[in-house]
Amino acid sequence: MIAATLRRQASRRVLPGFGLSLGVTLTFVSLILLLPLTSLVGQLSQLSLSQYWFLISDPRILASYRVTLLAAAVAALFNAAFGLLMAWVLVRYEFPGKRLVDALMDLPFALPTAVAGVTLATLYSSQGWVGRWLETLGLPIAYTWVGIALAMAFTSIPFVVRTVQPILEDLPSEVDEAAVTLGARDGHAFRRVILPHLWPALVTGTGLAFVRSLGEFGAVIFIAGGKPFETEITSLMIFVKLQEYDYAGAAAVASIVLATSLVLLLVINLWQGRFIRRLHGGEA
Repeated sequence: MIAATLRRQASRRVLPGFGLSLGVTLTFVSLILLLPLTSLVGQLSQLSLSQYWFLISDPRILASYRVTLLAAAVAALFNAAFGLLMAWVLVRYEFPGKRLVDALMDLPFALPTAVAGVTLATLYSSQGWVGRWLETLGLPIAYTWVGIALAMAFTSIPFVVRTVQPILEDLPSEVDEAAVTLGARDGHAFRRVILPHLWPALVTGTGLAFVRSLGEFGAVIFIAGGKPFETEITSLMIFVKLQEYDYAGAAAVASIVLATSLVLLLVINLWQGRFIRRLHGGEA
């Protein structure tokens, strides 16, 4: 009798309406994700393999791949260091204006990317408040790949901060204090005690920032300048082909970005699961 009651209680859902929730979820996924992907596949089906290869291997398109990957990699690495630092400061220290700084970390999510792009281009142009001083030092930012990386870093920094921050909040400060008390230097304590707990979240946040940067358009287009073979990004190439009503060509280039993003996300998830199992003593 007691066993039957326990089985009935275990079979009950914590939240009612599972069928309705699942239906709404599948409808949302179909409308927001599957339909656009279906349209993309439909456009690609009109191309032969040779036509597809010709479109994605155009020298101008290849140059945009290089610019986008280089800028996204630099932005992701910068965000890995700066995002970890900001998460550490927000969790471990108390200071006036902490809540304001914490809220500013989400500003790139709330701010329209076009507004961010115009602002960055204005600040870092040769006549801008910051750009004019950097120009005198021989460090031009606007209309170079450095400006592209800067815009990408701005729009993707929240991914690192908001991924690492909860892990730090769950990690008591007594852990690193104990390591220092036992004689470990600050750097050694951070690498051997704290970083292993943060590493999966840091890699995940950095990967998400990189993937986000690959498809960035609004914040980058104004500061990039769009010089052929120099500062053209892949998303701009997609936009240009759409403006020319070359939907198949736009779909071909977009498929490269999509495939790269999906592969990176899959690799990150697989690595994260493997790392966590090894960290907790499970099988690799």
